[in-house]
Amino acid sequence: MSVKTEASWCERLYETKAAELLLYGRALGLSHNEAEDVLQETFVALLGRPQAPMQPERYCVRSFRNRALNYRRSLWRRLTRELESRRWFDRSQDETPHERAAMRRLAELPVEQREVIVLKIWHEYTFEEIGELLELSPNTAAGRYRYGLQKLRACLIGETYDRLESIGDAVAILDAAPPFGGT
Repeated sequence: MSVKTEASWCERLYETKAAELLLYGRALGLSHNEAEDVLQETFVALLGRPQAPMQPERYCVRSFRNRALNYRRSLWRRLTRELESRRWFDRSQDETPHERAAMRRLAELPVEQREVIVLKIWHEYTFEEIGELLELSPNTAAGRYRYGLQKLRACLIGETYDRLESIGDAVAILDAAPPFGGT
């Protein structure tokens, strides 16, 4: 088997997960540049593996999370991160004030809730998968998701929107998930 064939799984993984991992890094409290550094370190380590892991996507997210948490522990990085916390998401020219408010409120959530929301919505993980990744029960993951969305909804309705109907399709995203095992 050639080196190119061996690395193709990693290339496909990078193409499908890189943007999601950068957002996840932001949810874990990293700056955009720090998240990019951790992403690079993660994929360098993955390329060094002799073969693909059994579940490459889960392994990649877990590896990224571990590296991101280790990266955050440094005092100097913490100070830099706090200064950059106002730019949690990259700004876009076409974003609306409502999107900006939602992103700001997401950044203000406790890390535990923000992390679960990003994994659930952007990574499309189940609560069971989130529980395995974070080493907690699926019910705890569902609770963090539900409480985080309730906080977002309360802030957005109270501050940004006059009434719930004006949110439109965003309500579907901000609806609380049923408890684990529910329909």
